[in-house]
This record gives sequence, C-alpha cells and structure tokens, in this order.
Amino acid sequence: MTPVSELTYEQAAAELDSILASIQDQSVGIDRLTELTRRAAALIAACQERLTATETELREILDSLQ
Repeated sequence: MTPVSELTYEQAAAELDSILASIQDQSVGIDRLTELTRRAAALIAACQERLTATETELREILDSLQ
C-alpha cells in the first residue's frame, strides 16, 4: 500500500471511493474494517490538507493580481 503522503489528490480520492464501495457492498470482512477505516481517515485528512493549501495558494495568486 502506497503511503498517503506519496499519493496525488486524485489517487487519494480514487482510493477513498474504492474503500467506500467495498464497505457499502459489504465485501469487507470485519477484521479488515478497522484497517480500512484508518486508511480512509488518513486519506481524508490528506485531501483536506491539499485542498486547504491549494485554496490558500490560489488566494495569494489572485490577491497579487489586484
């Protein structure tokens, strides 16, 4: 499994979708559920961090144009 810090935003989002689909269709055994939930939480945190960083950078760029 690739470390979360090495994934692009798109890769992290796709993995989150995959985890969600597995949980929703109940193809995940109870023994793996905790592991996938931890991974999903890490992926969500990484995505939120990247979105916040991108928003900040875009605001700085746009502010510099004014």
